Amino acid sequence: MNTDHSTPTDSRLSSFADRLAHAVATKRNPVCVGLDPRWKSLPEPIRAGLNGDSWTDQAKAFARFSCAVIDAVADLVPVCKPQAAFFEALGPSGMSALKEVIDHATAAGLEVILDGKRNDIGTTAQAYAEAWLGREQSPWGADSLTVSPYLGDDTLEPMIQIATARQAGLWVLVKTSNPGSAALQDRSTVLTETKEVGPLVREIVASWVERANVASLGACGFGAVGAVVGATYPQELVALRAAMPHAWLLVPGYGAQGGGAADTVGAFDSRGLGAVVNSSRGIIFAHSAPAYAERFSTAAWTDAVRAATLDMITAMRDETPAGNL
Repeated sequence: MNTDHSTPTDSRLSSFADRLAHAVATKRNPVCVGLDPRWKSLPEPIRAGLNGDSWTDQAKAFARFSCAVIDAVADLVPVCKPQAAFFEALGPSGMSALKEVIDHATAAGLEVILDGKRNDIGTTAQAYAEAWLGREQSPWGADSLTVSPYLGDDTLEPMIQIATARQAGLWVLVKTSNPGSAALQDRSTVLTETKEVGPLVREIVASWVERANVASLGACGFGAVGAVVGATYPQELVALRAAMPHAWLLVPGYGAQGGGAADTVGAFDSRGLGAVVNSSRGIIFAHSAPAYAERFSTAAWTDAVRAATLDMITAMRDETPAGNL
């Protein structure tokens, strides 16, 4: 799969797909660290001296925590994924913190996936893309953005155009990691003219993604429009990789949601490219997990973060084609 394409060696002038391929190949792993800060889960040194009832103080803690996580893993992994919702919940101070985190990750050399699951119709979809996409061209400066396809493929078009023009990327929700995803994404369709059973909803969305990528292929063989496919559904992951051979896959569900490295095998091509696998709680809150709490004090919580990251990298290299990087 995509074996006729090379891995770009110069990321400065490349498309989003090539830049991501370069980052993954350079770090020799596909690990994405999700930044999902929650006040009650933060290590005590981060919360010390701050008021948990104050949105402003929580925002300070979220920025401090997320930037410290970035510093702990930036030399190890290619990409991070701030979850906008946790910052939005804190109002204006939270959004200022999110911008600080995005800028810090970019300065540390990481690709940034903004997990916002945005979309709307027409010019509103365009405005979302203009707001978030592009390091130099947007106020938020994200490299890529998760988006919902469930308003129709026409709502994705303006976002795809802006992403491609700005050398940024999109991640379209195709098969998400939550148990309830089956209620919509696994539904069969009925062909209007013949009344025959048609493709599943997720298969229709996958076909949109694949068609979009054919027009924006980078040297690595992938395009600017990625797909979100959960590690919690490994069989579907295999089928959707086959349906979208030119799409990067963002694979959530590793660790805390029950997915393991072996569940992600189907996401990769033979080079070990084509997917980034996200872990959030399992890495950023490693200090509270028994396996790491026994080894690291609370004061050394970033050492626990780093150890959990290294353990995930090892698992991905040992159990998936990422070992070929």
